[in-house]
Amino acid sequence: MPFTALNSRMVQATITPGQRMFSQRGAMLAYRGEVTFTPNIQGGQGGIGSMIGRRIAGEATPLMTVDGSGTVMFGHGGHHVHVVDLTGETLYVEADRLLAFDGTLQQGTMFMGAQGGVMGMVRGQVTGQGLFTTTLSGVGSAAVMAHGGVLELPITPQRPVHVDPQAYVAHRGEVRNKLSTALGWRDMVGRGSGEAFQLELSGQGTVYVQASEEKL
Repeated sequence: MPFTALNSRMVQATITPGQRMFSQRGAMLAYRGEVTFTPNIQGGQGGIGSMIGRRIAGEATPLMTVDGSGTVMFGHGGHHVHVVDLTGETLYVEADRLLAFDGTLQQGTMFMGAQGGVMGMVRGQVTGQGLFTTTLSGVGSAAVMAHGGVLELPITPQRPVHVDPQAYVAHRGEVRNKLSTALGWRDMVGRGSGEAFQLELSGQGTVYVQASEEKL
């Protein structure tokens, strides 16, 4: 169920009988045909900070289930939308950046500490992003949101990628992450211009980076 880009901030999906799609609440902009939208408790979105508490408490986070026959236009908050097509890989995406995705994709939640150890946990506390990240696996498409557009950067064993944690949107592939510090004496006295923290991604895959450090 691929998405069609209408412009940089809106995508359209074709819904057919027997197929299903999930979207963030409030993401439907318009639709044609006989399409139904049903609240669905499955976890995966609802704001990074609140999601941590919900996960620890065992509370699921609501999504909208989209069924029927027709076309649906998605967008949210005027954010740029980027479509990621999966062919069996796993996409790791910050929950509040997930706009909509195919029902063919298997959804889960991963504790970031499992990938980055203690550094994964520190990342959540330092940047305000979650200790938990939504995972989407299988064959299908997902639409993610970002500020100012998205750049795809390849990650290879020979060339890891360092990303400002606030610019990170998602990644896929066999990738490990850890938080490193670039804090020097100039930063300590407030005279430096470098970033204090960097998210290092290594392995084989792709990282999606937004053009702005603003949060959604």
